[in-house]
Amino acid sequence: MSTNELQEAISGLQKTFKEHPEKAIVDYHSESSLVDGFRSDVQLRQHRLIVDEPKAIGGKDEGASPVELILAALATCQEISYKAYATALNIPLEKVSVKLTGTLDLKGFLGIDQSIRPGFQHIQGTVDIQSSADSKTIENLKTIVDKHCPVLDILNKGVSVQLELSDKEKERKIA
Repeated sequence: MSTNELQEAISGLQKTFKEHPEKAIVDYHSESSLVDGFRSDVQLRQHRLIVDEPKAIGGKDEGASPVELILAALATCQEISYKAYATALNIPLEKVSVKLTGTLDLKGFLGIDQSIRPGFQHIQGTVDIQSSADSKTIENLKTIVDKHCPVLDILNKGVSVQLELSDKEKERKIA
């Protein structure tokens, strides 16, 4: 997609959502099933992926782990946000890439130490930008991206999650 086409697409979405705010609400869906060991098969729209744990943690390493997908989600969301905002603001952006490291203490996940959270202790990384824009413009772009990147927002502020348990086998026996 050319820069002009991307600018038109973004501008069109902004216009539509300003005029019809209800159209800006989007539901994303994920379906997955544990199929073997720690391997899950995941369906996201028409896309399929395999999620598994590394061999060192008991998996077969047939796909990225769930926590690696969190890093990938953050990295790609940053890249997309940089591209979208740079395009919308006419900031030249030749390349953007992200390298992240998430530190996880498995004693939390395995219940060995209750004082350690099971998730990442912290995430750190670098956003590499190639642009002919001046440093102040790029710093302003970073501020805008960090304010509006959905995955960064989810990670920094958390999100309400409700999970209910369903046991299909028990439902069949009761019925």
